[in-house]
Amino acid sequence: MKFTTVTAQRAPSPALVAAFVLAITAFASPAGAATTAQNRAPAHVMTVAAHESVDTRINSLHSRLQITADQEALWQKVAQVMRDNETTMDALKDARRSHANSMSAMDDLKAYGLAADAHADGIRKLTPAFQTLYDSMSDVQKKNADLIFRTDHHHAAKKS
Repeated sequence: MKFTTVTAQRAPSPALVAAFVLAITAFASPAGAATTAQNRAPAHVMTVAAHESVDTRINSLHSRLQITADQEALWQKVAQVMRDNETTMDALKDARRSHANSMSAMDDLKAYGLAADAHADGIRKLTPAFQTLYDSMSDVQKKNADLIFRTDHHHAAKKS
């Protein structure tokens, strides 16, 4: 008689969701904008977010978006939202980590829900700040930003 092992699949942990949120809020990729490096598949967003600090991602995006001196005040608002979002996600990760050994299945689901809510709230906060910056951009900058967003897969929820 042949036995087949069946394993249950868990939903991603809040820490994984946090890494995803950090990637989304930072639109991070180590490659420069509008280069041939963007034609290659970018590093997986989870890996990028887990290995870069928010300030590294902010500085990279600042450079890649070619933020001008006139846009700096608008950029600083975007950067602050990114920092605030990371602080929120870090607090959720720390809380989950400190209770990981005693969490029930329901606690885990609730923690996952909190991370998902924080992710959505972070995007809702980032969108208007980035919209104002985007509206101030030249057509060349907008095309560059569009390319960065399209190729960095920051909204890669379809990826597994």
